[in-house]
Amino acid sequence: MKILIVHYHPFELWHAPAWIRERLQQEFPEHQFVQLQNYDRVSVEITDADIFIGWFLRPEQFVTARKLRWIHSPATAVHQLMYPEMVNSGVLLTNSSGVHGPVVAEHAIAVLLALAKRLPQAMQYQARREWSQDQLWHERPRPREVAEATVAVIGMGGIGREFTARAKALGMKVLAVRENPGKGSSGADTVFGPGEIDQVLPQADYVLLCTPVTPATTGIINAARLEKMKSDAYLINVARGPLIDEAAVVQALKTRRIAGAALDVFDEEPLPAGSPFWALDNVLITPHTAAVTERLWDRHYKLIVENMNRLLAGRPLLNLVDKTRGY
Repeated sequence: MKILIVHYHPFELWHAPAWIRERLQQEFPEHQFVQLQNYDRVSVEITDADIFIGWFLRPEQFVTARKLRWIHSPATAVHQLMYPEMVNSGVLLTNSSGVHGPVVAEHAIAVLLALAKRLPQAMQYQARREWSQDQLWHERPRPREVAEATVAVIGMGGIGREFTARAKALGMKVLAVRENPGKGSSGADTVFGPGEIDQVLPQADYVLLCTPVTPATTGIINAARLEKMKSDAYLINVARGPLIDEAAVVQALKTRRIAGAALDVFDEEPLPAGSPFWALDNVLITPHTAAVTERLWDRHYKLIVENMNRLLAGRPLLNLVDKTRGY
């Protein structure tokens, strides 16, 4: 088989390192591994590829790939591949949700604690060399404990499950919202279906978004949903920017309709210098670094090898995407 690897990104960590191809070639010497350092030759190399490892393939490139059996995305989100030609084909699609879950969950816990303890505000005072004990106490919301606080986890995939375990260890109450509640609570105190999100939001001190982007979840946090949140609640997004209506969130933060937010992802990245988010004192911005770790590609490699062995043995692949649902 021919395996084409194209995962280029200007950010060094997202760019697939050369050792991926070298180690895969040693692991599976009977197959051909081709790794491109940019997208210039994708249209040529994809035509006879059996497997494609990359986060995106254009529809016109996909239809020329007559031998293609499997696409593996090193990203968790695969909405960029959900075009009709792909969805209606017999090509298998897998993602990397298990790869990113633990480290993104750690990031979500970190920013939740930072919001609870008002660390961004403390650092703002620090930059002005102000001893802010009195100010932090009298400002609203005050620093608070997370034990016994309630967090709504929207999406119970790899990130949601990993986050839930960590939140429970901190003594938090977890309300999970997942598309199929019949799959179980995954450690949450209570599980709800997507139609019940409006019942969940008013109960939550923190709302964590870690669900895939689908037509049903795009703009899931809009002005109406923000109105249902507590005035001292915080919004955390570690999934994808399109899950929120950014204009509505900016307005809610400006008017203190909600206490604040921690946002790792945005509709446009890098976040433009003119974005109103930069000027808000109650938003913690991280530059899409929730999944950043030196161990990232080691985990990617293990998953790719496992699924290569499964494919060759005719066994079900891990992280298989339901293309009709988009995740």
